[in-house]
Amino acid sequence: MRRDDIGMLTHLFLCMRHRRDKSRIRSAGFLLIAIAIMTNALTPSSSPGAPATRVSDVVPPPLETLVPADKKLDPAWVRSLFERGTPAVYRGDELRYIGMPVGGIACGQLYLGGDGRLWHWDIFNQRISTGDGHYARPMKPASPLDQGFAVHIRAGARDEIRALDRSGFTDIAFRGEYPIGIVEYRDPATPLTVRLEAFSPFIPLNAADSALPATVLQFTLRNAGDQPLEATLAGWLENAVCLHSGLPGLGLRRNTLAPAEQWRFLECRAVPRPLDDRRDKRPDILFEDFEKPTYEGWTVTGTAFGDGPVEISKVPAYQGDLGGKGRRVVNSHASAPGDNVGQRDAATGTLTSKPFVIERDYITLLIGGGAHQGRTCVNLLIDDKVAASATGRNNNRMEPHTFDVRPWAGKTARIQIVDNEKGGWGNIGADHIVFTDQPHSSVPALSDQPDFGTLVLGLAGPRDGLEGAAGLPPGPRPQTLFAPAGGLLATDVREAETPLDQKPVGAVARRVALAPGAQTTVTFVLAWHFPNLRLKDGGRFYATRFGSALEVGQYILDNFERLSGQTRLWRDTWYDSTLPYWFLDRTFLNTSTLATSTAHWFKTGRFYGWEGVGCCEGTCTHVWHYAHAVARLFPELERDLRRRTDFGTAINPSTGVINHRGEGAGLAVDGQAGCILRAWREHQMSADDSFLRSLWPRIKLAMDALRRLDRGEGLLEGAQHNTLDQPWFGRIAWLSSLYLAAARACEEMARELGDNDYAQQMRQLFEKGSRNLDRQLFNGEYYIQIADPEHRGSVGSHDGCEVDQVFGQSWAHQVGLGRILPREHVVSALRSLWKYNFAPDVGPYRAVFKPGRWYAMPGEAGLIMCTWPRGTAQRGSGGFDYYLNECMNGFEYQVAGHMLWEGLIHEGMAVTRAIHDRYHPSKRNPWNEVECGDHYARSMASYGVFLAACGFEYHGPRGHMGFAPRLSPEDFRAAFTAAEGWGTIAQQRRPGQQINTVQVKVGQLRLKTLAFELPRGAVAGKTAVSLAGEPLPASAAQSDTRVLIALERPATIPEGKALEVRISF
Repeated sequence: MRRDDIGMLTHLFLCMRHRRDKSRIRSAGFLLIAIAIMTNALTPSSSPGAPATRVSDVVPPPLETLVPADKKLDPAWVRSLFERGTPAVYRGDELRYIGMPVGGIACGQLYLGGDGRLWHWDIFNQRISTGDGHYARPMKPASPLDQGFAVHIRAGARDEIRALDRSGFTDIAFRGEYPIGIVEYRDPATPLTVRLEAFSPFIPLNAADSALPATVLQFTLRNAGDQPLEATLAGWLENAVCLHSGLPGLGLRRNTLAPAEQWRFLECRAVPRPLDDRRDKRPDILFEDFEKPTYEGWTVTGTAFGDGPVEISKVPAYQGDLGGKGRRVVNSHASAPGDNVGQRDAATGTLTSKPFVIERDYITLLIGGGAHQGRTCVNLLIDDKVAASATGRNNNRMEPHTFDVRPWAGKTARIQIVDNEKGGWGNIGADHIVFTDQPHSSVPALSDQPDFGTLVLGLAGPRDGLEGAAGLPPGPRPQTLFAPAGGLLATDVREAETPLDQKPVGAVARRVALAPGAQTTVTFVLAWHFPNLRLKDGGRFYATRFGSALEVGQYILDNFERLSGQTRLWRDTWYDSTLPYWFLDRTFLNTSTLATSTAHWFKTGRFYGWEGVGCCEGTCTHVWHYAHAVARLFPELERDLRRRTDFGTAINPSTGVINHRGEGAGLAVDGQAGCILRAWREHQMSADDSFLRSLWPRIKLAMDALRRLDRGEGLLEGAQHNTLDQPWFGRIAWLSSLYLAAARACEEMARELGDNDYAQQMRQLFEKGSRNLDRQLFNGEYYIQIADPEHRGSVGSHDGCEVDQVFGQSWAHQVGLGRILPREHVVSALRSLWKYNFAPDVGPYRAVFKPGRWYAMPGEAGLIMCTWPRGTAQRGSGGFDYYLNECMNGFEYQVAGHMLWEGLIHEGMAVTRAIHDRYHPSKRNPWNEVECGDHYARSMASYGVFLAACGFEYHGPRGHMGFAPRLSPEDFRAAFTAAEGWGTIAQQRRPGQQINTVQVKVGQLRLKTLAFELPRGAVAGKTAVSLAGEPLPASAAQSDTRVLIALERPATIPEGKALEVRISF
């Protein structure tokens, strides 16, 4: 049995022990999967695209044995789907994977860990590429810099220092209420309790103030003892400016204290060294160019490095250009034994040079490969001890690196190249080692480096009791942080300066006195400013507003009450709801994707996104159109994306084709239809029709591009590239349903703009297509694909039950377009997805259908992308067919939301909860939903599930709002956003009466009509409308259960006021 197989089996037994999974796993399914693993039948494919036996060539067991129709869900688990419950609080081992984004949107990626430490620190404009691996193998907290918080407690004879992390307190609890993370610290051995609330300002409809490169950290200290105490709370920060590019000789690092009237700032920056400061250089010495066929002069251990430097022409093609200087390089992957990536990376070894005397100021070299400190590295050895070390950057291409060896001038040294890592990126590359008096000549100026900028740690409050130090003494923190007596900190240095190969650490602190039972709050602000983003348009939007991190911090200080208050108000509004806590957590937390390196806001004003962090470029239309969160929370970003990119630079003005990756990649039919639907949605989330009028000609042009694939039946045919990454052929229900939804959107837009002839064309196209799609592609249970005879055997769902089969209808519900397909057939299709695709344990299915990536592990529940209830004879093969074996969060959310819209409440909630349970922190990071990349954009479809639960509808230019709660309609409350304001919607049902309320918390809301749903059988009688207690004349019209309220005159609900509708029946 392979190591991976043993690990998977261990994972299964752990899942059985975990209460959440135990409620769903059937013993027979577990036995089947265990046997499959032990016989090597279930092995996560390391190369899922590799040729494999056609599924249709084998006879799998009946689907019922793999995905049971009777789900046998634990009744207690089912009840928990609908219970309000209590806020989830995590402790102990549940803290180990937590990484909640707490920076501004499109400002990089900074995590708040489960014990309150900040980690990941992807704020330095480094290109970090992620794949699917962090689902099965989650990241663990790691920080590239020295930063933290600690408290010095004095109470009577007590004198202790405690770090604010798991090393300092025994009882730590974490609660995430995005955008605010809450960490509570307790320990029976100390009277002081601490509560941390960390966030970056997040205010719906205010994108600019939600995109501040900063994190606020507010600590509330409470004396829970019976004696007075004195506490000094301090935060320290290492100067990590030019963290990756700070080569010796290019400049200095400088820390300064920048006092303000109500704040104390520690500012960290790098200072470039003027070129004319460099003295005359001695000739360079080429120590090693690795052009010989052997490692002559080097001592070799292990197998990773082979018999000699590898010829670049013989490097595996998948490694790409290594960036070497000559014909040969050191590369412990290319030279290692093995037939695949894993075997080559598993090889280890070292190369150690002959001794040499240090006769120049610097050693320059090229280095690439893994970023494992101490395990994939190049070391400088002095007296056989590591004096300096460098790693690769998880990139095969080598980059320049410089060791500053001036401190060891005249000493004897050796260079050691190390590969002691057996896992991913378990290799090292090196070339062209030179002894020189100047850092690497190919390195750009320091001020041009991506990680050049400033960092600030600020502390609020009056100067009394406030102290700072620009430089701390060496030694472990927090022990070297505080003064042994008298002052707050170990030093009071106002400025500290070091060479770039050193990183000075500074601190700020506040002393407070607390009587028994008393508490106080201490506020820190961490801010950063790294403007040199090298991606597409380039530059950071925040750099157009601020010139430094100090300016960012000062802005937050000047506007703190508003920024903090409105952030908390949104958090409180979101959770002031009758919906279950788990549901509120899961449907909103994916919005944090905007505060990761998936999302970027360039200095040009362009909003841009990867599919996942560093993975698949171009704000891909066929991924991002699933993600409803941005349009509802920050509609200005989506409007700009439509104007600037989709219907701007991305559209071909001759053909109407929208390049689905912005600058290129051509037509993706689902993304094209999605752009049209999103244009309609962005119009609805506007205050007037100016946005729509400006884009209407190009929207029609984009629709024409789809119509060219319609052979007159209202259905798409021919090659249809889509989000499953290759063309599908034939008549395909899900793609044509999106086409028809786009036609309906065009009809509505045309009517609003008075383009009645075009509206009629779209109506005719829609009616014909809807009839044909339903007649031809509904098989009595669900909607299918009819293959193109010229492309039989190609990848597709064919007669399978595919996850997105009625996606067009799902989209139509989100934007109020009505019925695309008959309700009874749509509901049948959704019930079929529940019956045939929802597996309480995906393990048995994946034991048989093995190719594919892992987004739901054995023992976990999920909605499988496509199954074949009538056998796999028609299933295609090759290409990306393996996608159809997987469970992908964004698709699952789309279906879950649609189920709620159609009244399949149990099923929709169960699908959503399955994802929530998969991302329990005992298994992986709840705030990182993975598909092809971390923080995958499609997962922001979860916000659409929330909208479905509310039955929410809105049209800003028409002044229309409606809601028809799917959960607890007798007593319902939830948040809403609109074009100009946000707040709370509520509904209460009493005997003979329904009361609907719209309360505006921030901004305003203009209304002309409202729509609600009465209990079945109820007939509306007297209707009364009031605004802030004043009656408003209105009329009511009922159709079935829906009641439309028309105000006699348009009304505006101002901030802090509410509109109430009382309907008697």
